[in-house]
Amino acid sequence: MPGMKLKADRIFDGCQWLESDRVLITDANGQIVDIIPEAEAGEDIMRYKGTLCPGFVNVHGHLELSHLQGHMLRGTGLPGFLTQVIQQRGFDPAQILDAMFRADREMYQAGIQAMGDICNTADSIPVKAASRIRWYNFIEVLSSRDEGAAQRLAYFTDIRDRFRETRSHIRNRQPPSPASLAPHAPYSVSPLSFQNINLATTGETVSLHSQESQAEDELFRHGTGPFLDFYRSIGLTENPVSVTGKSSLMSVLPYFNGRQRIILVHNTYTTEDDLSFADNMARERGLSIHYCLCPNANLFIEGSLPPVSLLLADDRNIVIGTDSLASNDGLSIASELNTLLKAFPSLAVEQVLKWATSNGAAALGFENELGSFRIGKTPGVILLDDQLSVQRIC
Repeated sequence: MPGMKLKADRIFDGCQWLESDRVLITDANGQIVDIIPEAEAGEDIMRYKGTLCPGFVNVHGHLELSHLQGHMLRGTGLPGFLTQVIQQRGFDPAQILDAMFRADREMYQAGIQAMGDICNTADSIPVKAASRIRWYNFIEVLSSRDEGAAQRLAYFTDIRDRFRETRSHIRNRQPPSPASLAPHAPYSVSPLSFQNINLATTGETVSLHSQESQAEDELFRHGTGPFLDFYRSIGLTENPVSVTGKSSLMSVLPYFNGRQRIILVHNTYTTEDDLSFADNMARERGLSIHYCLCPNANLFIEGSLPPVSLLLADDRNIVIGTDSLASNDGLSIASELNTLLKAFPSLAVEQVLKWATSNGAAALGFENELGSFRIGKTPGVILLDDQLSVQRIC
């Protein structure tokens, strides 16, 4: 494919709208060569109706759960949802792998250029090796007891290292996709396990499911609530969580002091006090905190949406994820943005597009490659209509 000269009604460069006469120029590989006035661009300009935008960055998903599409009940609350996931065993490995390949292709066509993926196994390696998507692999540590924490960490570290050794067949000149350990959630990782993860992730990116349910905070504040029934259902006779009298976020964020980039996912029940606490932790400990919104999954599981107005108040780093096909009807960033725009009419299109492009790239450490139309980057180019329907250009 030769290089392209692209012009549309609007160009969003990942941070802002460009002047209306600008032309985006790429080389044959989609790398950004220049952005120049139309008067200087010469002939062979490709003209489009709509908005040209960098490819989307999906900061949070679970590719491994793609086979569960259509198998989950809505509105069960988080403990009920987790119970369903655990009960959904016995799928043919070939069926699981095929579902991951399909999801990968559908995400790419839906304009997703990069994804932060939660991994419980190494099963997605063949999919990612053949994918056109740039991946960040979060190896999810589930370790609710201090006993045996070192052995469990060694198991997950081995999975992390397998991902770090895998190269993409598509981008064979690129380094392997990054991978790091990530605690699943405050209610599923013991104090010693949090300490071990902190030591193993100095200067790396960490993802954490945070305050997705009111039951999570109830567990930490009072030691009560639906999570106790969930623990019993998986064979835990005692509450593994230390009751702190504080929110779950205030209880576990202090474990991190290694200059990590921390992605807090969901934040459905995060309060102003939680955000102020996180801001102070970030300043004191050199952390970079990003708040990932997955609104369609929040509606599917809990029927609630995160407090977007609170997150906006102090210009915090907001990014977008899709969660999984177990908790969502599709893996479309555009659908997530439409849900937010409908629920919060004060939001501007350019705000949510920034969350889905340059903010997302920065959260995953891909800002030098993706997320914006800057010379030398290869961020992908997508075309959006007024309803944010996506057509991939390159």
